[in-house]
Amino acid sequence: MEQKYPNLLQRLQSTFIDTLLIILLMVIFSNLLDRFENVPDWIRIALFISIFFAYEPLLLTFGCTLGNYVKGIRVRKYSNPTEKINIFQALVRYPFKAVLGWVSFLTIHTNEERRAIHDLVSGSVMIKL
Repeated sequence: MEQKYPNLLQRLQSTFIDTLLIILLMVIFSNLLDRFENVPDWIRIALFISIFFAYEPLLLTFGCTLGNYVKGIRVRKYSNPTEKINIFQALVRYPFKAVLGWVSFLTIHTNEERRAIHDLVSGSVMIKL
């Protein structure tokens, strides 16, 4: 069976959904913390950093993010697209995606599998279900 790969628009829509969810989670946690007196700043910072950096790597390791689910796409191992990526691959992939932003998607049209820079670095590929 030939593999199908999502186009740039589908990937950007998925990323947009995930970004909105992360912002929503940050607002919710901020409002919850505001209910307590004298919450140390380090707790707020640690919580927000953990939301930002744990959301995508953990969910990709166990299945998919909300954006991936809604758009019907999944991140898989490049060497075997039937397998989910492991936590190490997810932890390598996400910082490149976060730091490079839109620039990471420049390579999508340069290879048959439509792999972005963060996919090339982590050994992953996006597939359509």
